[in-house]
Amino acid sequence: MKLAQGQIWEQGENYYRIVSRDRLTVDYKRVPSPYEKEGERLQVSKKEFCRLLKGAVLWQPPADEAAEAPES
Repeated sequence: MKLAQGQIWEQGENYYRIVSRDRLTVDYKRVPSPYEKEGERLQVSKKEFCRLLKGAVLWQPPADEAAEAPES
């Protein structure tokens, strides 16, 4: 599993946004919607985070929203 900053993972009704990733730890926010910026910020080891994501799906914005996003 490749983890990267900014990824949003969906598991049931929860979404997990990766805020930062170090060699051994992951800072993430648990948010109610993938569009929310504010949420509970937590720090866990990579191993714990991967266990948390077991069965989760990497969230992708709908195609019409992805087309509207400005390119950098």
